[in-house]
Amino acid sequence: MKPVTEQDIRASFVNCSKGDAKRLAVPRDLAERRWDDLDFLGWRDPAAPDRGYLVAEHGDRLVGVALRSPSGTRAFQRRSMCSLCLTTHSGDGVSLMTAPRAGRAGREGNSLGLYVCSDLDCPLYLRGIKSTGPGGRLHESLTLDEQVARTMTALAAFLDNLLT
Repeated sequence: MKPVTEQDIRASFVNCSKGDAKRLAVPRDLAERRWDDLDFLGWRDPAAPDRGYLVAEHGDRLVGVALRSPSGTRAFQRRSMCSLCLTTHSGDGVSLMTAPRAGRAGREGNSLGLYVCSDLDCPLYLRGIKSTGPGGRLHESLTLDEQVARTMTALAAFLDNLLT
């Protein structure tokens, strides 16, 4: 991913108001991020644990998405798999994150859901920079580039559905 600024991030959101985008918590460490290791930027709001944000290059533009996870959910001891990077986590490591659709559909209450790594660090799990412990990443015969392409195809499909 190309490095992005706070202004780029705030201007990219497609499913919240400009006022909400202006107020949301943007990571403070953008200058120190390892952008070459990121296929998209994802983070949780430290002040509002049920909120997450994802910013990705989609088509010819940067697309930001505000996400929410249900509050008060119970962590199960079984393992769950992220639908983007296919990393398995135990407990609450995978969350159902919902995003209001862009435009009129979102204003009417329509949303999409995605089971995703709760910390939104899928690119770091793919590259082995971050680990969930034994069994977190299944052994695959795909190369890293192929795994990244699969993840980005899944993310593009989610974004396409969100934008229509």
